[in-house]
Amino acid sequence: MTAVGWLQIAIFAVIVGLLTHPLGGYLARVYAGERTFLSRLLTPVEAALYRIADVKPELEQSWYRYATAFLVFHLLGTAALYALLRVQSVLPFNPEQMPAVAPDLALNTAVSFVTNTSWQSYSGETTLSYASQMAGIAVQSFLSVASGIAVVIALIRGFARRRSATIGNFWVDLTRGTLYVLLPLCIVAALFLVTSGVPQTLAPPAEVTTLEGTTQVIARGPVATQEVIKLMSGDGGGFFNANSAHPFENPTPLTNLAEVVLIMVLGAALTNCFGRMIGSERQGWILLAVMAILFGLGVSGIYPLEAAGNPVLAALQVDQTPNSQQPGGNMEGKEVRFGIAGSALFANASTASSDGAVNSMHDSFLPLSGGILLANMMVDEVIVGAPGSGLFGMLLFCIVTVFLGGLMIGRTPEYVGKKIGAVEIKMAILALIWVPAATLGLTAVASVAPAGLAGLGNGGPHGYSEMLYAYTSATATNGSAFAGLNANTPFYNLTLAVAMFIGRFFVIVSVLAVAGALATQPIIPRSAGTLPTDGALFVGFLLGVIVIVGGLTYLPALALGPIVEHLQLSGGVLY
Repeated sequence: MTAVGWLQIAIFAVIVGLLTHPLGGYLARVYAGERTFLSRLLTPVEAALYRIADVKPELEQSWYRYATAFLVFHLLGTAALYALLRVQSVLPFNPEQMPAVAPDLALNTAVSFVTNTSWQSYSGETTLSYASQMAGIAVQSFLSVASGIAVVIALIRGFARRRSATIGNFWVDLTRGTLYVLLPLCIVAALFLVTSGVPQTLAPPAEVTTLEGTTQVIARGPVATQEVIKLMSGDGGGFFNANSAHPFENPTPLTNLAEVVLIMVLGAALTNCFGRMIGSERQGWILLAVMAILFGLGVSGIYPLEAAGNPVLAALQVDQTPNSQQPGGNMEGKEVRFGIAGSALFANASTASSDGAVNSMHDSFLPLSGGILLANMMVDEVIVGAPGSGLFGMLLFCIVTVFLGGLMIGRTPEYVGKKIGAVEIKMAILALIWVPAATLGLTAVASVAPAGLAGLGNGGPHGYSEMLYAYTSATATNGSAFAGLNANTPFYNLTLAVAMFIGRFFVIVSVLAVAGALATQPIIPRSAGTLPTDGALFVGFLLGVIVIVGGLTYLPALALGPIVEHLQLSGGVLY
């Protein structure tokens, strides 16, 4: 570890913290339908889109109609992206003459990007045409995150409204998120990346002559625009197979810092948006504090572990200390442009935010570091998560926490003025149980199925960790991987698609049911018996519930993988 490394992490935290309040206020105004500095330019565009789609923005929807619109929209998006991938060979913007994508891989990819997961069982630069990247992957990255934010806004309205039968209009929320939030931010960030050296071109791959006199083909394309939305959306799918470790996606330490900020900033700002919409910004800061503590624990574990180096090499008396000749630590699978601190920060942000973008090989991290990356995804995206899904995951845990608090003090549980009754707690538990059920169930199947075992690149506990990571990443809509697993097979393409489908759609329908139930209630004034949810006590209580629930659910699975592998690697010493 170095002081410069910790300084990088601190600068990142300060930037995200400074952006949270103004961006949260902007989000609250956008989804409340208030005027913003972009209204003069975008309001006519918004109105025109409503006319074309025959949407009446003043007509709101019940939770059931909101959920129906959400599901229909995404099922159509899945079909459209699948069809595009299957016929890409005959479409324009295909300078390399990419063939049609195989049926099982096309289905996996379509489900992946529509569910905001970005799991990639393929290499982007050798599988997808420019048309598929732009009209397929980038478009679904925009729409999947806009719909995810729409869902959490609907849930926030459930907390904020009094005796309401509606929670908003899905089509309006989707349109406003895309027009007023995602497009403006992406335009600015894409211009920054272009000026930093990220390509944005429709020209075919370049052929160059190397210093040795041989010819090398260098892939390129419309990278910058896709790079930005992949980071901000929580989608994480790279234009290149190396993702953000590729110099055309992430060329410098400055762009590395900017990309980590882009991954986290929208999810963090939504906590402030929540506080503003319910009339108490303090409640939003409490949620952000819990997220920040969990994030800090993760990066404070990964960075020292990776900086300490590989214990096997230490036993061989290999010098792994940083000095003027070497960066030190476990540099396997990491880019020298970013070093261990930049890689540890990016990996923790990627798995904590459910983004899935990578600037290093997670498969090459030390076992306990890999276990932390797994744990980040196993807590139902509550550590910021993808924009929308992270906050609604945290709010579900808030409902469970106040329910447990109510049992302790013998009162009906309440959260921000809403009573938590049987319907709310049942739907919250149902939403939280889908992810571990699919993750552990499908991992168990893959662990014994011949088709599952055939994809392993390693045996023993690390091979098991590869499978566990794949299904955890898919169900948590993350998309990163322990890439030693050969996932481009019919078995993994189909089972991972099932995991992504459950982790996105089953969870969101349950969340919208909670929103509908809360919206019909009155807002109850606080009393002497109300559990305070805006102070340090609730922070500790909520943290305890998240850690205990996650530990009880996943510790046996982690013990079979990363923990056993660490004991093997360190000679049986658990430090």
